Order: sequence, then structure tokens, then C-alpha cells
Amino acid sequence: MHILIIEDDLDLGRALQKALKLEGFSSEWLRQAVDAPRSFEGLHYACILLDLSLPDGDGQALLSRWRREGVAIPIIIMTARAALEERIAGLDAGADDFIVKPFATVELASRMRAVLRRYAQQSRQVWTIGDLELEPKSYLMRLAGSPVDLSRREFQLMLELAREPGVVVSKSVLSERLEPLGEPVNFGAIDVHIFNLRGKIGGHRIRTVRGVGYMLVRC
Repeated sequence: MHILIIEDDLDLGRALQKALKLEGFSSEWLRQAVDAPRSFEGLHYACILLDLSLPDGDGQALLSRWRREGVAIPIIIMTARAALEERIAGLDAGADDFIVKPFATVELASRMRAVLRRYAQQSRQVWTIGDLELEPKSYLMRLAGSPVDLSRREFQLMLELAREPGVVVSKSVLSERLEPLGEPVNFGAIDVHIFNLRGKIGGHRIRTVRGVGYMLVRC
């Protein structure tokens, strides 16, 4: 897989390219915002690693423009800005993940693989699992064509299960994914949301694997 790195720091850029090569990724490294692609047509990057503080511009402005233009490539922000507000702004602008410098390259590689797995499962605007349809950007879900009224947390939970239908997702993983910017959601709250979801879409669609977690069943 080919990765685009946009990072102005020489030492970090070199270290990233070396580490990614060991993980089996090829990469292209750019150091300025002006060098970033205006269009990704004909380019085949699996993921973009984007620094926010570039010498000639703000990485977040690049991120926002790309998302406005419909660029769907997974983007992971790399930055020394650790404030909660900065993380929220980056994720709201369309980042898929956020890693704070300094970081271990093995952690970055793990986050990249997780993001790439999610995109491989569902990369379209509308996710379809049997007769269920989810629209992540608009927080809409339909069952057999009819809208289903979900709370924001219920929708987030459905998204996490829908990333890998037919695969058991542990409660600990769901707990962390549902609250990436703060304290994990407790298991009891997850159980309540699952109970409510079953009442709205049918109990047979979400299977419990005792002692492990839940699985979305293709119907």
C-alpha cells in the first residue's frame, strides 16, 4: 500500500518512511502544504498522514478542502497540539484518527491498519447490510426503506457494528470507539443501547456472544 506523508520535520519524516517500509508500506513524503495534491484523480494513496503545523499553511485547511471536494482517502492527523479542542476540530473536519507527537511508530502503524480495515469494509456514502442502510455523514438509518429514529449514541453503536458485519465486536472495543475523546463508555450503557436498538430493528439482527460482545447479523 502507498502512503502520502505531509510532514515538515526532517527527522520525523525520515523515521516515518523507514518505519513504514518495515511495515510493508511504500510512501511519498512532502514537506509543504503547497506541494500537496490539488486533485487525487489518478493517484492511489491508501492513507494520508497529515501534520497540522506546516511551514506554509495549516494542515487542517488542507483536510477541510479535501473533504469538501469529496476526497474519501483515510486521513490521520499527526500533531503536537494535544488540546481536546484541537482534536475535536480535526475529527469534525473529517480526520479518521488523531495521533499526538511524540508517538511510537508501531502505534501509528496499528492505527493505520485499523483505519484501512474500516475503509475496506464500507467505503461508500451509504452502507448496506441486508435491508439496513446507514448514511454516516447524515446520521440516517433505514430499515427496508423506512427511516429508523435513532439517538446519536445508538447510531454510533450501529456504525461500529456495521463496520464488520458478521464479526463479533468486543464490549471493550465498542467502549473505546464510542468515546474516542474522553472516558470509555461503560459496559452497562452499551447493553442498554443494544437493548434499545433491538427494539427498533429486531432482536435477531444483533447477536450476543456471551462474555465477548455483539455481532451485527446480515439479514
